[in-house]
Amino acid sequence: MANASGFFTPSVPRLRSKIQPSIGVSRSGFCFSAGISRRVVCSSAIEGAEKHVSPSVSRMPKLVSKGCKLVGCGSAVPSLSVSNDDLSKIVDTSDEWISVRTGIRNRRVMSGKESLKELAVEAARKALEMADFDPNDLDLILMCTSTPEDIFGSAPQIQRELGCRNSPLAYDITAACSGFVLGLISAASPIRGGGFRNVLVIGADGLSRFVDWTDRGTCILFGDAAGAVLVQACDAEEDGLLSFDLHSDGEGGRHLGAPINDNETDELLGSNGSALDFPPKKSSYSCIQMNGKEVFRFAVRCVPQSIESALEKAGLVSGNVDWLLLHQANQRIIDAVATRLDFPQEKVISNLANYGNTSAASIPLALDEAVRSGKVKPGHTIAAAGFGAGLTWGSAIIRWG
Repeated sequence: MANASGFFTPSVPRLRSKIQPSIGVSRSGFCFSAGISRRVVCSSAIEGAEKHVSPSVSRMPKLVSKGCKLVGCGSAVPSLSVSNDDLSKIVDTSDEWISVRTGIRNRRVMSGKESLKELAVEAARKALEMADFDPNDLDLILMCTSTPEDIFGSAPQIQRELGCRNSPLAYDITAACSGFVLGLISAASPIRGGGFRNVLVIGADGLSRFVDWTDRGTCILFGDAAGAVLVQACDAEEDGLLSFDLHSDGEGGRHLGAPINDNETDELLGSNGSALDFPPKKSSYSCIQMNGKEVFRFAVRCVPQSIESALEKAGLVSGNVDWLLLHQANQRIIDAVATRLDFPQEKVISNLANYGNTSAASIPLALDEAVRSGKVKPGHTIAAAGFGAGLTWGSAIIRWG
């Protein structure tokens, strides 16, 4: 089991400057005073350096504290809406059976010539338009997806479609339903420590292509969508990415996944692992396989713990948070986590009923709707958490605007 916590602090020689006793420094990279979290701003010189190098020509890099703020969001969904009643015509189920167990009533599914890349580009453009931002000023594009339309990734194609003339770095992040949260943390690192100023984080998935539409245990859950957020460098006092908590557990991966078909792999290899036929046959991934009970238990146990840890690192409690925004997997999971954390229902963001589980897209899709409807306003604090295949899970405490 691997985990990561806290926030980013550049690697520097040991600092010798003294910190006031009233301020405590945590591993998260924040200091706490009177219950308020602030970014630690440090400056010091190596002992004896002042004798040989003047400050104006020092070769030591300056330690500049940068914050990250979320300044624009956008989303896009396919045109085809599939209701529970529609599904009842192809699999043994009903609207009542689905809605009671999951909270889902409709989902959007790509059809015809629609593509995940097009949805991602549309969501990205909307986010940039909200921020009144030129795509040529982007430093990095992160495409968080587990269903790219190219096995080598989709981010560079999105960069091209956005018309970025300055060739910013673009790459994919694969972490299933936790992908967008990991994308936010991945955006913060080059901003805080690498001098980047503008990072576009996209969450997009087309899980309908990997669903067995005869399996009522999984086909009722998933839909397709894309969402995007522009993360921008700012002064430390305006920081909108307050803390995070991330984990993974490969032991639990057997409960949720879509591996390469075992029977095809077996046909390719002899008893000693050598290839029986050459060239090898075309491989393919299986449909999504899920142990729903185990995934439910995992989510209601681990997600509240992660959010509580992130809140503690930010020096906050649930009462300081305006909104709880979870990965939209199952309304029963959302309700259970909210109850565990003492979040009233009116502070919980949920659009699961209309879109189903859209994996990495679910958090930015719900955020975009909440922002555009006026529910989430500038300055509001959000506890966000993603969880799913891997198994991976994580949370981030963010401030909008």
